[in-house]
Amino acid sequence: MTKSLNLQKICQPKAWPNTTHTMKIGDKVRFLNEVGGGIVAGFADNQTALVRDEDGFEIPVLIRECVVVDTDNYNIARQQSQPPIPNLAPVGPRPADNRFRTQQPDTYTHSFDDDEDDKPITFRPRPLERRGADVLNIYLGFVPMDTRNLQSTAFEAYLINDSNYYIHYALLTHEGATCSLRHEGTVEPNTKAFLEEFTRDVLPEWEKITFQTFAYKADKPFRPKEALSVTLRPDCTKFYKLHTFADTDFFEQPAYLLALVRDDQPARTVFASAEEIKEALLPKARASKSPARKATADKRKTSDIVEVDLHVNEILETTAGMSARDILDYQLKVFRETMEAHRNERGCRIVFIHGKGEGVLRNALIAELRRNYKHCTFQDASFREYGFGATMVKVGK
Repeated sequence: MTKSLNLQKICQPKAWPNTTHTMKIGDKVRFLNEVGGGIVAGFADNQTALVRDEDGFEIPVLIRECVVVDTDNYNIARQQSQPPIPNLAPVGPRPADNRFRTQQPDTYTHSFDDDEDDKPITFRPRPLERRGADVLNIYLGFVPMDTRNLQSTAFEAYLINDSNYYIHYALLTHEGATCSLRHEGTVEPNTKAFLEEFTRDVLPEWEKITFQTFAYKADKPFRPKEALSVTLRPDCTKFYKLHTFADTDFFEQPAYLLALVRDDQPARTVFASAEEIKEALLPKARASKSPARKATADKRKTSDIVEVDLHVNEILETTAGMSARDILDYQLKVFRETMEAHRNERGCRIVFIHGKGEGVLRNALIAELRRNYKHCTFQDASFREYGFGATMVKVGK
């Protein structure tokens, strides 16, 4: 059994009791038979001294194998600042260390590792970049919660950043001559941010929006982009049409994408001024008095795109009692009537929106074109404008 020592005796600046040596705590000693030495920190017994080396370790060494090379009568004061001698019972209760406590029990023991654990994690990995994505493409994405019940479902709105830049943005909604900040924040590269969930009763608030943004890259050089501002009037009637929501690269479920920025250019919506509306309402007879105006109108007529939506809910009030074959026949009837109405308008472009589906209606349209309208050419319509479910016909000869 280890003999307990009296702390008061150890701290006395005199030799160990019952010994003839003059070694004291605080003396600097070197070893006789080994390389090294240190400072006497205490005595394990009357034959053994505890020598603290330069690394702070206390080494038990026989007193007779140590030689005092330096002593100081003031070593008691220095000893008071030294760490306590190991294996000695503390005098009185030790005050609790509450600096690192949260909801730990009273038996909590402070560890130096806790200092590292309590430090906040500040490292953030650099976002991955995609090849060819150094141009800004930003969209608003609207996802119906229940596509089977569009008349009463709620919608989720997202901001999609399809680029290698961070975008800091502000989304404003208009009411008369004033606007309100609806959302603002920063979206990381190649990610989407949830904005809100809304129901149909707030659709009027989305009838006119302004999107403002500036782009940058963090922690690396980049080509600067101009700050952008775009004001749009989304067609809120599209939220009532099933074919509006299609498959996209950004959502697992069908969604409606509204482009805000495409290839660094803000999206554009045509706004009719009051003068243009007034002119459009003038009688046709007055408009025909000007030959120049008539020629301009005819040129605009042949250069514009005629859009025909062949979705069932667009051309039929109800499909009650109709088979799939009846519906297809009616869609082809609308197609033929449109083609006959523009048969002689050379250069006229007609876009038939038929949807992606299983391709039955699209194949039927192509068969009709090849059989009855050989003077016309056709191709898939613009993906950016119509998605995958539209065919454009150009009237020739």
